Amino acid sequence: MTSLDRRLNAFRPDLADLRLKGQVDASRFSAGESARVTTPVLDVHSAPDRGAGMDTQFLCGQLVRVFERQAGWAWVQAERDGYVGYVSEAGLGDCNEEATHHVIAQRSFVYPKAELKAPIIGAHSMGASLRVVGEEERRGTRYFLLASGSAMIARHLSPISSLEPDYVTVAERFLHTPYLWGGASGFGIDCSGLVQLSMHMAGRQAPRDTDMQARGIGAPFDPAQTPLRRGDLVFWRGHVAIMLDSLEMVHANGHTMTVAREPLREAIDRIAPLYGQPTGYRRP
Repeated sequence: MTSLDRRLNAFRPDLADLRLKGQVDASRFSAGESARVTTPVLDVHSAPDRGAGMDTQFLCGQLVRVFERQAGWAWVQAERDGYVGYVSEAGLGDCNEEATHHVIAQRSFVYPKAELKAPIIGAHSMGASLRVVGEEERRGTRYFLLASGSAMIARHLSPISSLEPDYVTVAERFLHTPYLWGGASGFGIDCSGLVQLSMHMAGRQAPRDTDMQARGIGAPFDPAQTPLRRGDLVFWRGHVAIMLDSLEMVHANGHTMTVAREPLREAIDRIAPLYGQPTGYRRP
């Protein structure tokens, strides 16, 4: 009936986003309500079932539009990249308080108070956005105090308006991070998640999945005519890598099950028997 991408458009036979009225058939339409992710990392599933595949993850502070809440699940769409899926309703809260800072370390612990020797009570990934309400220094270590009353290492956070100058440098910080299908955080990440999160930290918007990125980031080019350089993206069927220079790339991959550096030529030869040659090159 419709060719709309279900990953980026909220519609089912019984319920759909009000903005899609006239484009899809549904027995009911809803404008939804705004909510904010309050848990460090919120898994996004393809169905309201923990056994269903995890398509992506949302980080603390991200805004979503909630179309349905039922049996502990919420059907939502992310404001940042438009991704649609089912999340645990317990991971959502209200939008009353604006975040002031985001995490710039790959991962950072949360303490119950400004004391690094205290037992941690949580951890956040790079890209999480939080509200800082104060600061404190103890034994030469500076802490930011959060609205919840907890504390984090100040050097691991930066004002929301502060952006990284080079998204590739951000990607390099994730070296050795475990590979996780659907992962989008410093605790576990996949190939397109690495591209999206690294670009986000540099103030660049990027779609979530590899096929979306292969169509929507930058402009395509032919490396036989235009030499590869730092920041270029190389795509295979279902995979993407970031060039560090003209010869070497970084990517989250199922071969090493980590984020790793690899010479492009070696990667092409290794991947070819399974997935063929690169399908395209794009320059952001």
